[in-house]
Amino acid sequence: MDSGQDDRTGWGLRPARSEDMEPIAELRAVVLRDDLERLGRYDEERVRQRLRDGFSPERTTIVLAGGEAVGCFTLRPEPDGLWLEHFYLDPRQQGRGLGSAVLRTVLAGADREGTDVRLNVLQGSAARRLYERHGFTADSEDAVDVFMVRAPGAGDGVTLTALTALTAHAGRAG
Repeated sequence: MDSGQDDRTGWGLRPARSEDMEPIAELRAVVLRDDLERLGRYDEERVRQRLRDGFSPERTTIVLAGGEAVGCFTLRPEPDGLWLEHFYLDPRQQGRGLGSAVLRTVLAGADREGTDVRLNVLQGSAARRLYERHGFTADSEDAVDVFMVRAPGAGDGVTLTALTALTAHAGRAG
């Protein structure tokens, strides 16, 4: 995963450090609050403690925008693929394409490795639409979570459609 700021797009990535744990725990509480409250599951301390209990700086990446930490994600390798966890963006950064840009970067790496990516998203969360746009499909669900999976190369519909059209056109021209 590239690190540092991308001056062309205004965002970048850097490896997490142990001192990032508390700011990430706070970000998690802010980002998940509305969905957890809607599900009747919000607990001000538990939402932070669950992140602290599983925080792994060596698997976590910080998302930067304008040189500031504005989000994060964790990639955890498992036998059934990579698990994308703790993908949070500051609400002020949401809806601007940053989540899609970060997700495309993560998925490109998984595609190169031929690896499935799995995640879970809270029932009713708007984030589910982001994941579906990038090729994730529901694998299973319970009262709280939807478990999703994306096979390598899935969600590249625009690219594949354009490539198919270009190939068809080239075939007619020859």
